[in-house]
Amino acid sequence: MNFSKAMIDLISEARRRAPSEDKPSIKLANPHILNELHTLYHNSQDEVIKAIIKEAFLLAGDPWPEKLLQKEPSEQPDIKYATRVYRGQTQLVEIKQDDAVDEPNVTATKPKRIYRGQVVA
Repeated sequence: MNFSKAMIDLISEARRRAPSEDKPSIKLANPHILNELHTLYHNSQDEVIKAIIKEAFLLAGDPWPEKLLQKEPSEQPDIKYATRVYRGQTQLVEIKQDDAVDEPNVTATKPKRIYRGQVVA
């Protein structure tokens, strides 16, 4: 989807006003940004954020204004995002919840420490 200058300004303002736990997923590089804004629209109590998101959806085009009337987003992925900073560069990294559930056999035992061929307690 191509964003106009007005849409970019509205999305930036929505990100600025969003709660801190939602900010990492509201990026213009995120392909599911409108779905994230849809979720934020229904979870937020702030009328200013709702008005900004509604205006952005009106500028987005045909299917999006009708989706605001739906309670649950239809194409919402179960992917959360976290920011990772490495040498001054910030990256948006996907955190998948399924990976932690798939490996229940992983034990949290303390590994053996070996120093010069001897096990150290």
